[in-house]
Amino acid sequence: MERSLHHHPSPPSVPLPIRSDTPIGRSRAILHLRAPDPGRPMRIVAAAVKKRSIDGATEEMNAIASEAMDFAPTRRAARAAFADTQLHLDHCLFRMAPPGIRTEERYEKDSRGVEIFGKSWLPRYGVPIKGHLCFCHGYGDTCTFFFEGIARRIAAAGYGVHALDYPGFGLSEGLHGYIPSFDGMVDHIVEHYSTLKEREGKKLPWFLLGQSMGGAVALKVHLKQPHDWDGIILVAPMCKIAEDVTPPGVVLKALTLMSYVLPEAKLFPQKDLAELAFRDPKKRKLAEYNVISYSDQMRLKTAVELLKATRDVESQLEKVSSPLLILHGAADKVTDPHVSKFLYDKACSTDKTLKLYEDGYHSILEGEPDGRIMSVIDDIIIWLDDHSSTK
Repeated sequence: MERSLHHHPSPPSVPLPIRSDTPIGRSRAILHLRAPDPGRPMRIVAAAVKKRSIDGATEEMNAIASEAMDFAPTRRAARAAFADTQLHLDHCLFRMAPPGIRTEERYEKDSRGVEIFGKSWLPRYGVPIKGHLCFCHGYGDTCTFFFEGIARRIAAAGYGVHALDYPGFGLSEGLHGYIPSFDGMVDHIVEHYSTLKEREGKKLPWFLLGQSMGGAVALKVHLKQPHDWDGIILVAPMCKIAEDVTPPGVVLKALTLMSYVLPEAKLFPQKDLAELAFRDPKKRKLAEYNVISYSDQMRLKTAVELLKATRDVESQLEKVSSPLLILHGAADKVTDPHVSKFLYDKACSTDKTLKLYEDGYHSILEGEPDGRIMSVIDDIIIWLDDHSSTK
């Protein structure tokens, strides 16, 4: 059963905890600070965790997947090596992908000199475009792999779908999993999609789709450009972190100070919630084939920036004025669905909908039973159709 909320007067909700966003991955390497001997400087000690072999992958493919993915050239080579195999994975997003969708991949340097990977999916020739949807992916994730199948289904419904990998993620340049500035990352996204709008034209409506951490990204983009988007779709958004699931104040202050000295170190304590994100265990196993996702311990500066970003977003929720669709699994243990209710109540938009999917986990677009995945995508398309016809 699915429950939907549309805008109506309601009392303020009490925000419940949001768990830290966690990538789906194969392994992680943990770094620890070891107390120094008297007279000796503090040392960082790496406790490497060997990567598991991917079930069904060849020995050569597993060797490629085991390479350090710190920099873009290695990630790009790994993605190329796995590209054909991905098309034949037994997942409804690949198995039931609509034919005839036009795609374009680009590597473009932005004004900061960072080479950003972007991809577009367009309806097959002869199908008119109703509008454009720009995607913001989650922490550790990429704009390819599972999103390929999602984008193709939305494109088949008559929309241009566009996505990019953030600096340091997927196929874009930058140290893997490193966010030196959340606002700086948002600026990259604003520039990329503003350039895309100029190229494609602004006559048709433009929408944002943000998933998990990408929900916070999409909200920040909207807050920077409050009149430039015709609607926002958020899937299991990360927009608030409760005090009882963040490190104690003293620890957080120490980690923040350490982030100035060791910003790239993989030191931030986090729970491994990967198994909680995919309800279907077979689909979670297939996620291992996305070998360019970031699955190591969170880098220190990245963690500090995520905490700052969610607090900033939380403080500005009442400024969210765009038409809003929020979709969340009711049994999500990664980002709390009650926080989506909090967002729904706080946003000042007069056109807003919250839809909760009973028993749904975090990855409702990738890790649920086939029927649920298709239902969520259909809900997105129906909302887009309703909001494209009014422009």
